Amino acid sequence: MKLHNKKYTSAVLGIGLAITIASFPSCKKSFLDVPQEGKQQSTAFWKTADDAAAGVNAIYGNMRSWENTAFPAIAIESMGSDDADKGSTPSDASFFLDFDRFTVDPDQGNISGFWNGQYRNINYCNQVLQNVPGITMDATLKARYFGEAKFIRALSYFRLVRAFGGVPLRTKLPTDPNSDYNLPRASVAEVYAQIESDLNDAAAVLPQSYGAADLGRATKGAALALHAKVAMYLKKWNDVLSYTNTVMGLGYSLLPNYEQVFRLANENGPESIFEIQCALVPGNPAASNSQYSQVQGVRGQTGGGWGFNVPSAELAASYEAGDPRRDATIIFRGETTPEGDVIDKVGDNPMYNQKSYVPFALFVPNFNEGAQQNVRILRYSDVLLMNAEAANELGNTSQALTSLEQVRFRARQGNTSILPKVTTTDQTALRLAIWNERRSELAMENDRYFDVIRQGRGTQIFGVKGWKAGRNEVWPIPQSEIDLSGGVLTQNPGY
Repeated sequence: MKLHNKKYTSAVLGIGLAITIASFPSCKKSFLDVPQEGKQQSTAFWKTADDAAAGVNAIYGNMRSWENTAFPAIAIESMGSDDADKGSTPSDASFFLDFDRFTVDPDQGNISGFWNGQYRNINYCNQVLQNVPGITMDATLKARYFGEAKFIRALSYFRLVRAFGGVPLRTKLPTDPNSDYNLPRASVAEVYAQIESDLNDAAAVLPQSYGAADLGRATKGAALALHAKVAMYLKKWNDVLSYTNTVMGLGYSLLPNYEQVFRLANENGPESIFEIQCALVPGNPAASNSQYSQVQGVRGQTGGGWGFNVPSAELAASYEAGDPRRDATIIFRGETTPEGDVIDKVGDNPMYNQKSYVPFALFVPNFNEGAQQNVRILRYSDVLLMNAEAANELGNTSQALTSLEQVRFRARQGNTSILPKVTTTDQTALRLAIWNERRSELAMENDRYFDVIRQGRGTQIFGVKGWKAGRNEVWPIPQSEIDLSGGVLTQNPGY
């Protein structure tokens, strides 16, 4: 049984990996310019401040992996929603239809891929949190590194608890094979408590901003914004209001042109609170390993991509008349993009995700299409809408309407004939208006599926696709993990 436990730990935690820097090479920011060669084992590592920096940087590098941003993330975080369809061709990666129709079983590989991707993030964070304390270095920088690791650990656990419910809580590197290696599932409440604890610690030490060389690292605003989102899922409305009010005072602002929020020139811009950092490293295709844009790009055109995770007809029809966010979110077959790419009138799919789009002219042969496109995780408009929802739930209609209007004002871009101000003071009507605004504002950003579930509308919105209450609030625990645990892990009901 002990040998079985060790196999389980190796699969999920990457033990023995220590800190394999070469696996997660450079991104566009200098803090992610990790050496290409030079794997170091733990016995020779964690000695200096440079080792601490490399360990933290490896966390960020791992976040852009296939499991975190490509098929596994799309399957778990997007396919179940009414905003997205499988895309590509009918026979290509047909397993996505099992997620779309809620017929997926615990053996599906992308379930274990997503699970393992998050636990690899957590393992990297735990290595920093456990090993950096013994390094002699600047105390303020050390504290910041702890904050960065705790923020990303919290983000990974948030992604896990939304997807699976209670999961094993791994907050340290395992040392005792009889107690540390094979953990049972913690309760949902316990997982959320750990997330909140990590975010409190992170917000206390992370800086409000960075210089150019460190742009893209986790900030105080990121920790507070994620905490607000966590609190929203827990319906802690006073906390949501408090955290979002604080973030709204930190200097973030909405970019005037919504479509431009998702273009390369505006990555880590004034609206960005946290992004997964990606890059196209000249002369080094292996380092340019993000496939986030590639798997979603326009199929059949040079510089496009594979054509998965496409906007649905339901999403296209959901926008208010004239809402510019529709065309900024969806690439339609036959259109010319704002960046000048002419999309073929005939193709495999009528629509593609414009938020993951990189202009075709930036494609470099032998590199992943769109490898340089960052993944937006937290944006300021999301904070404003969380603020509006919390204010409405607490009876502060005036603040709710003010925060909601900031998002709609930017969306209408000066055209007062569209997207009129919401004026209702009825709490139920305003709640629905805010929920609808979240859909229009955050479409194709892996938010809609879990948003609908936490709103209690799963049956209403997803029932037509096969979603069933009491089962589909969560996905199945990977069967491979249950088997490796010798049955210590238990399955979710109905799977």
